Amino acid sequence: MGEAVGIQGSTGSGNSVSDEATLAMRRRVVVASTLGNAFEWFDYAIFGMFAPIISKLFFPTSNEVNSMLLTFATFAVAFAMRPLSGVLFGLYADRFGRKGALTLMIIMMAIGTGMIGLLPTYAAVGIAAPLFMVVARLIQGISVGGEFSNATAMLVEYSPENRRGYYGSFQMVSQALGFTVGALLAYLATTYASPASLESWGWRIPFLLGILIGPFGYWLRSNIDETPEFQRYLQSKQKPANTPLGELFTNHLRELVVGFCIVVMGTVSYYVMLLYIPIYAVRQLGMPMSGAQLSSVLSTALIVIFCPIAGSLSDRIGRRIVVLPATVLYAVVVWLTVHYLLAEPSLSRLIFAQIATSLVMAFIWGPTPVLLMELFPVGIRSTGVGLIYNVAVALFGGLAPFAITWLIAATGDKMSPVYYVVISAVVGVLGLLLLRERRPDPATASASVRAT
Repeated sequence: MGEAVGIQGSTGSGNSVSDEATLAMRRRVVVASTLGNAFEWFDYAIFGMFAPIISKLFFPTSNEVNSMLLTFATFAVAFAMRPLSGVLFGLYADRFGRKGALTLMIIMMAIGTGMIGLLPTYAAVGIAAPLFMVVARLIQGISVGGEFSNATAMLVEYSPENRRGYYGSFQMVSQALGFTVGALLAYLATTYASPASLESWGWRIPFLLGILIGPFGYWLRSNIDETPEFQRYLQSKQKPANTPLGELFTNHLRELVVGFCIVVMGTVSYYVMLLYIPIYAVRQLGMPMSGAQLSSVLSTALIVIFCPIAGSLSDRIGRRIVVLPATVLYAVVVWLTVHYLLAEPSLSRLIFAQIATSLVMAFIWGPTPVLLMELFPVGIRSTGVGLIYNVAVALFGGLAPFAITWLIAATGDKMSPVYYVVISAVVGVLGLLLLRERRPDPATASASVRAT
């Protein structure tokens, strides 16, 4: 892939991206952002994959549903920290740069993940076990709070302006990749370890492997440069008169609402269709855990492949024209495939449902990172995206497994996950209709494709 043609940066500087960032550094940034972020989401994925085991070992009750509710509540605890940490890391990154924030976050995630892998169970230490689990999840929540906004800013601000959709899509590639690896390790552990071994020590292995994200992620992220666009911003002295938060709520309220609605749709697709549905298939439909995990591996691998295609397509024809039809189709496909699964539950139908929805999800996910980044100027970008992303994820994503488990237990309606997804899609459509999109120049986009 050759160096892209120079495109003027968004700050108005005459310097082109290609004048300031070598192709080697751009590749290094893609690797550091994608792999580092994948490691972060790997840890979230394996907690969900082993939720049934964790519920038995750390939250034992006389009622299995109550144990799962306590486990999902602990899963959601991490999300309570994310809005605050997202704003704090965003403020830091908008003042001092993206690199330092990303390096600190990956070290914290390694600590939280390692704690979970080493914790004694309820049978060994009693009430201290779930309390320590909550502490570990809080550390993870603080870590991942600023990950999306800062890793995406790094990707987008290093890319040629007319290839930002393609480069930004690697944020979602990294999430899907982390989930794929987590689901694959969970599948291997479940398949090749006996039930007794899995509950005794097998579930801990992926968490202990997650400790490696610390030194490796630190090395990756400490060997990249600050983004050229942010450096130009610092040199321009064109900073807003208000604080970043004041600027957001004074002059960018519409953008905050638009971004929040879009993230609601995206986060529900992740936490319901990828994280909760495998648990749902095991607990509600009686499928083997290994089969549900294999289905997750296949479906998320599909997202890894198609996200860059969707991001690149948005560079050519616009963000909304890709995401809006995909959102409507996504709601329809989820409704039809889950109904198809419930009519005659089987592993083949589960795989079909997850693959069909994942294919459509890729065309929502791919353009979303750059769509969110383009809502805000560079000086408030990390703060703005960190705020809307983490509030939406905390309210609608992290609580999704708990809310749906409670709804099914209370109503007995196994279509509850579908209703949750469809409502989120309606919210996403409203946000997209309010979007004031900056459309790419088709001729410029074509030239960039040829150059890169």
